[in-house]
Parts: sequence; structure tokens; C-alpha cells
Amino acid sequence: MMNVRVCAALAAAVMGLAGGTAHAADKIRFLTSWRAEAEHGGFYQAIADGTYKAYGLDVELQQGGPQINGAQVLVGGGTDVAVISGSAIVLNMVAQNTPFVAVAAFFQKDPQVLLCHKEMGFKTPADLKGHPVLIGSSGRLTYWKFLKDKFGLVDDQVRPYTFNLAPFLADKNVCQQGYVTSEPFALREAGTDPQVFLFADYGYLPYSSLFVTSKKLVDEKPDVVQRFVDASIKGWYAYFKGPRDAAHDLIVKDNPQYTKANAEFTAQAMQEYGIMNSGDAKTLGIGAMTDARWKSFFDEEVKLGDFKPDLDWHAAYTLQFVNKKVGM
Repeated sequence: MMNVRVCAALAAAVMGLAGGTAHAADKIRFLTSWRAEAEHGGFYQAIADGTYKAYGLDVELQQGGPQINGAQVLVGGGTDVAVISGSAIVLNMVAQNTPFVAVAAFFQKDPQVLLCHKEMGFKTPADLKGHPVLIGSSGRLTYWKFLKDKFGLVDDQVRPYTFNLAPFLADKNVCQQGYVTSEPFALREAGTDPQVFLFADYGYLPYSSLFVTSKKLVDEKPDVVQRFVDASIKGWYAYFKGPRDAAHDLIVKDNPQYTKANAEFTAQAMQEYGIMNSGDAKTLGIGAMTDARWKSFFDEEVKLGDFKPDLDWHAAYTLQFVNKKVGM
């Protein structure tokens, strides 16, 4: 993993930023959900503009990636806070009796999409019946169940997705999974402007980009957790307000294969599709979570057979650190 280290000195400005009390520097190891990219832009912004430092935090940002299971790293003690991609993963941690909890949800909409060729004229995901769909193994266990239930798609349509765009580009009958913030950019760079079906617009409503940490850290150092959540929220507001060049410089430094053009596309897509600032976040602020939203998603998962109805879904999260309108 590559690291971005934030030095732990407190400026006098911290008195105003962190509630008027000076804090000794607190170390936070923070694992993202993928290699450095603009989907982590607010976190890099908080590094670049000194927000984490001003909140008395020494943040070690650890990159995720295709071979890194964030939940496993968290449970194994390799990080203090992990960005987990969806509510179902956190609920599964509860089902396995692991003492971890979501403390903020930065994506109000899961950015997961299906991408198709516009020439096919598909109007809704129901039109994909009979066409091959490239889906990864994790997708078959999560959103694919939703698509089957809602639109009548079937398992015989599924083909393996290997994070390679070549099969999609070679066959206009093929659709594939992707993120609205990522794959459309790559496909446009390859000369194809895809049809995008964002699952969140059809009722698939897990939270995404969740901060998950141990109940031990929440119980023993709630002030550290609060400062980390608040500083991250402010980082995201600053990122979207701009300028965000310094954040993008750090992202590209950590992930040289990534481009600033891709980063800017992602930043604009997040705003266009309301990935972060939609739903409850409009009134409660970035990072918002509610009991009603968690219950709604849990009920859907029970309907799909993913969890037993007696699971203590409340144990998956705490509202202690969010819904405070920080940064608004």
C-alpha cells in the first residue's frame, strides 16, 4: 500500500475548528475502497488543505485495491477505519458477530450502474432480457439479485466481468457493470458513449462509501472518531466547492495510472447524479444516515433472502457522529 502521511502539529486555528479545545495529535490509519481516485477526493482534499491536521489528526491514508478486502483488513486490525462499499457488507458483519459499526455514509447513492450500447435503444433495465450482462462475483451476490427481482432478469444472462472493457467494446449486444463515476469516462476515451442505468434511480438504495470502525474505538475514543468524521465531511464540501487541483495532485501521485481528466470527470459525475449530496444529506449534511433508510434497505435484503428478519440491523451503524450539518 502507498501512504499519504499527515503530520501531527496543531495550529492555533484548531481552537475555532475543533470546538475550542486543543487536542494532541491522534493517529488514524484509514483504508480506502480502491486505488487512489476522485471517489476519495474529499479525503485527499482534507489532507491537501490541512483540515485533518487542524483537527489534531495524523492520518495515514492506505490505498485499497482489487486484491484488498477492506472488511477483512479492518477485522484483522490492519487499519482503524475502512471505507466499505455498501450497507450489505456492514449488515453481514453484524450477522457474523464482528464488533464493527458504520459511523458515516458519504455516498447517499450507490454509484453502481449497468452500461449498455445506446444503439440498442434500451429504455430501462427490463429491456436487457435475453442479452449477455458482464457481472463480477460480488455483484451477483448483491445488486444482481435486486435486478432479477425487479426487472425479471435471469442468471443465464450473466457472464464473468474481469474489469476489462474489451468484451463490451467488441459486442454491442453486451452490457456490463460499472460505476457511474468511472467506466463511462474510460469508455468515452475509447470512443463509445454508453447508456447508463444507475441502480439507485430504480430503488436500489444501500449507502455506499461508508466509514466503518470498531465499536472499541467508538466507545473508547469517540472524540477522535467525531473529529475524523467532521474533518472528512469538511474535506468533501471543500472539494466540491473547489479548487480541487491540490487533491487531484495527491491522487495522481498515489496512483500514477490515474489522470486529472478522469478525476475531474468523476467529480462532476458525483455532483450530476447526486451521489453525495442527495436524499437526507440535503438537509442533514454530507455523511448523513437515518434509521428509516437503514430499515428500508434491510427489509429489501430480507425479501431477497440475504438476511434473516430477526437480525439486529440497528447494530450495523450509529448516528452518534453524523446528521450535525457540519460544513453546511
